[in-house]
Amino acid sequence: MERLEVDGGRVLEYVVEGPAGGRPLVMHHGTPGVAMTLAPIAEAAARHGLRFVTHSRPGYRDSTPQPGRRVADVAGDVAVLLDALGADEFVTLGWSGGGPHALACAALLPDRCRAAASVAGVAPYDADGLDWLAGMGEENIAEFGAAATGKEALDAFLTEASAGLKDVQADEIIAAFGDLLSEVDQAALRGGLADFLAASCRAAVSRGYDGWRDDDLAFLSPWGIDLAGIGVPVSIWQGDQDRMVPRDHGRWLGDHVAGATTHLVPGEGHLSLMHNVDAIVAQLARA
Repeated sequence: MERLEVDGGRVLEYVVEGPAGGRPLVMHHGTPGVAMTLAPIAEAAARHGLRFVTHSRPGYRDSTPQPGRRVADVAGDVAVLLDALGADEFVTLGWSGGGPHALACAALLPDRCRAAASVAGVAPYDADGLDWLAGMGEENIAEFGAAATGKEALDAFLTEASAGLKDVQADEIIAAFGDLLSEVDQAALRGGLADFLAASCRAAVSRGYDGWRDDDLAFLSPWGIDLAGIGVPVSIWQGDQDRMVPRDHGRWLGDHVAGATTHLVPGEGHLSLMHNVDAIVAQLARA
């Protein structure tokens, strides 16, 4: 774990792995989450000659909170991180809550971002023609219902939710995520992802829930980017068994992100979509 000073003294923690001369693949973690090596993505990146880079968004673990941040604000942090790594160009991948942040990099860093992928990523809350909550599990409906009510209601929800994740272990993660997990996602956790997800959740709330709260509020607010104006290649990946971010989010993004290539994968969920990681990274590496 390394740390970098950005934006007038804020600290940004980050992780770098892989070939030193490789083009960075900047991965944006989910919500809640932190900068951790997600082995399937890091290994796929290395196979394709890319360097795996990820950072904790403001408010998560040792990254200084940035109250009121927008999705668009991630681009400035990524630019500073790339400068520190001596990298002029990069590709980017956002998983789940990281999806909007990958799209922000594509929109706002067009001279440096060569391609982006939104993997099980959410669409804008005000997306015209999309029933944003439809198909989500009960926990997400409660969480975003609280977020839409206001900061006080969201704080009350996250106080309880973060307490439930603070010490969660791999053998408890399926129960902890409850109605958010389809059968294929439960199988993916039993197949090896449970250790990572439990560790990521524990780390994400180890200093409180500021990052989680600010992510939720950013998703429900204007993102500050023009999806129709993105000029770099973007791939959208979504499974039809996803109860965290339902398929229609991917369908909407595919219809509204300029030039997007859409992959609506039958039989896959939010986590099991990892089965497609090599194809996802290969597409980025070709850019």
